Amino acid sequence: MAQAQMQSDPLQRILSNIRELGLNDNLVELETIGYTTIKAVLSEEQIERAQEAILSRVESTSGRKVDIDRESGEAIRGMTYLPYLLYDDPVFEEILMQQRPLALITYLLGESCLLSSLGCHFKGPGGNPLVLHSDNGNGMPVPFSPISQVANVNYALTPYSREAGALALVAGSHKLARQPRPEEMLLGDDNANPSANCMDLSPGDTVVWHGNTWHGSFARQIPGIRMNLAVYFSRQYVQTQERHGDTVPEDVLLRHADDDRFKTLLGAKQPYGWQLEGPDYALMARNPRGLYD
Repeated sequence: MAQAQMQSDPLQRILSNIRELGLNDNLVELETIGYTTIKAVLSEEQIERAQEAILSRVESTSGRKVDIDRESGEAIRGMTYLPYLLYDDPVFEEILMQQRPLALITYLLGESCLLSSLGCHFKGPGGNPLVLHSDNGNGMPVPFSPISQVANVNYALTPYSREAGALALVAGSHKLARQPRPEEMLLGDDNANPSANCMDLSPGDTVVWHGNTWHGSFARQIPGIRMNLAVYFSRQYVQTQERHGDTVPEDVLLRHADDDRFKTLLGAKQPYGWQLEGPDYALMARNPRGLYD
């Protein structure tokens, strides 16, 4: 009876998975400070494949070869965002489905959550820091809901340090339920928010955070490229940044024909967006019924 109840209770199902994956301490950090780091999520082979795919995108669009160790800032200065990477290489499908980060995202956003976007903040020397902000955007009214509406997974694909242009987060900012004020956003050398914590990470490490949490990144001060993968998720009823759903390539669907979670992340159960055919009531009936589904 207890086993049957657990299977039918989404929260218990999610918590059981978190325990099995050894993430209880990470869950406490998510609740208390608004973010948590998971070490060595990606293998060296996955890191290399992701780097190669991202460099291929950059070089094909810019027409320039990029040296990720020696770039001076002449060819690549500051940060460029590379969107819609999921279909560039199957390695990004593997990264999307990494069990440990996805377990924490499921706790934050429920089993019906969607992939909102998957891209890279490709950063050369110089330029400006990315100021502190919450991913709730400018359209969400304040005070923000304490219930996460969106959430982020940030993978380091190159070493993170302050001089290398690392990610920065403000512990406890998710409980403030608002965007930072202008004077709280700053991450420059002389005026950085003193509460901003630099995330010193190795390639393959990842940080997961609540959608209310303030984050940004420092400017890169040394030669080379800082490369990440930002995998952004939303609740089922929140408009995604990228379009998936009926645009998912057939070969991708075939690779994941037996993976319902992958298909759900890409909108297979999303009932909205109909045209003359009207609503699909079978999908409507599968809408989430609570915080966890």
